Amino acid sequence: MKKILILLFLITNSLFAQVQFEAKVSKTSLGLNERLRVDFTMNADGDDFVAPNFEACGFKVVGGPSQSVSQSWVNGRSSFNKSYIFILLPTQKGTLTLKQASIEINGQIYKTLPVKINVTNAVEIPKDPNEMPAVSADDNLYLVADISKTNPYLNEPITVVYKLYFSYNIGITNWRELNKPKYNDFWSQNIDIKQLKAEDGTFKGERYRYVVLRKTVLYPQKSGKLEIEPLSLDIDCQVPTNKRNFWGQALLTEDSKRVSAGSKIINVRALPEKGKPEDFSGAVGRFDFKVKPSKTTLKNGESMDLDISVAGTGNLKLFTLPKPVLPSALEMYDPVHDENVTTPLTGMTGRISDKYTIIPQYKGNYQIKPLSFTYFDLGSGSYKTITSEPITVNVLDGPSSASSGKTNPNDVTKAKLEVAKSFAYIKQKTSLMSMEKEDFIGSGLFYSLVFLPFLAIPFFVVGKKRKEASDNDVVGNRIKKSNALAKKYLGEAKKHLGNKEPFYIALEKAMHNFLKAKLHIETSEMSKEKISEILLSRKANPETVSNFIQLTENCELARYAFSSESAIQNDYDKAVVIISELEKQLK
Repeated sequence: MKKILILLFLITNSLFAQVQFEAKVSKTSLGLNERLRVDFTMNADGDDFVAPNFEACGFKVVGGPSQSVSQSWVNGRSSFNKSYIFILLPTQKGTLTLKQASIEINGQIYKTLPVKINVTNAVEIPKDPNEMPAVSADDNLYLVADISKTNPYLNEPITVVYKLYFSYNIGITNWRELNKPKYNDFWSQNIDIKQLKAEDGTFKGERYRYVVLRKTVLYPQKSGKLEIEPLSLDIDCQVPTNKRNFWGQALLTEDSKRVSAGSKIINVRALPEKGKPEDFSGAVGRFDFKVKPSKTTLKNGESMDLDISVAGTGNLKLFTLPKPVLPSALEMYDPVHDENVTTPLTGMTGRISDKYTIIPQYKGNYQIKPLSFTYFDLGSGSYKTITSEPITVNVLDGPSSASSGKTNPNDVTKAKLEVAKSFAYIKQKTSLMSMEKEDFIGSGLFYSLVFLPFLAIPFFVVGKKRKEASDNDVVGNRIKKSNALAKKYLGEAKKHLGNKEPFYIALEKAMHNFLKAKLHIETSEMSKEKISEILLSRKANPETVSNFIQLTENCELARYAFSSESAIQNDYDKAVVIISELEKQLK
């Protein structure tokens, strides 16, 4: 009996050892538009088959699962084979991994090994009449990239129009972008297509319908050979078969195809060096240049605006405008840049401008030197320069520039004192010290350090009592915490109290950061109505909320208006009070 049990045990182990469960693929390298067959095969029947998550692995199931079972007897020995079959289509390029599948056989779980698949660019698939329907999508779908110019100048606009051509006997049901085109070393602007519309056209000498899927305007930013990576699509369509219905109409079947426009090479020409001015800033196109003052006669304390603008067609967003050079008696502030530019298929067109605010300091007549603007004209293939007229500014009253040069005796005295202080480190008297050192033990410092801990006990007791009293003072602690929080957020603004524009930028940012921390909202949600609604719902005082909104609005206006040091300090103090009050009020 014991021998029989041992024999049965050995036979059972042998059977388990012979169980095989593996994943077999039709190929390990394929193009993005090719299909992959995967067979999960086993030599023993099992239950609870679990396939891998194909979408997470980078594949789409286009067929299956189907089963195949075969069993045979040869010379008294039986063989069994069962397969789960899937047809897959890759959704991305690269090295993809088919993860493990599992099944339970004879009470034990078996898993396949992962399989690596290399997916490359779309390839040309030879026609196989035995597998294709009567009309094949492969012969009736084409994606084409029409490029307006393949050898442009640097910063000359070119257009890329992607068209999907399809024959009259098939219908498009859906399409998805697999790979978006990449425009490395190009400035790009996509043109919105509101509605796709099929139009009649000709492709390869035959009549086709086509749909414009994408329009893009490109400005090359470097010379040489630049590559435009392809656009790839997954197209679902309906094609007719050889079968017909009762009325003689061809029956349709679903088909799909991966199409690619292919990569394109653009040979970009560098702008000619001959005749290139030193002040050339990269403008390419056809432009008009103007320098216009708001007024030329000013009174003391008045300001004027100097508007420098370029209008026309070309790379308007890709160059800088010339900066005016003013006499020292005219104070100039940073410009306000404005762009009114549209980008149709022909390229950028419109107007850009820099507006400077100028305030005179002294009475007199001052001249603003002429400004020059140079651009490369694509029509003539040469550089052109436009120079503005000089501008004379007449300041009627105020202190004269000559009076500012008089020497003040008090200033001379101050200068002498500063010179004397700079040599103060040279000591005129010396104090000699003995080289003999006193023993530390028994010295006054020794006894001071010994008795210091005992003397510190009363101070420790008093400090502890004060801390306990401070901890029990809930209202006082909350006020201190509010003030500390306000100073934390306003620390950066405080550093710029003497500099108007950085101060108001930091102040506005501090108030936004305070709201983000307290209300947990993003900057994109910070409209005045939204902020007021949230603060009031959190039981904030309406007056405090109104002050907060008013201060944030003033920050933007104050950056470009004249503000005294007292006004800046007043706004800082007001911000401290508002943030402290909100910290106490918010629940």
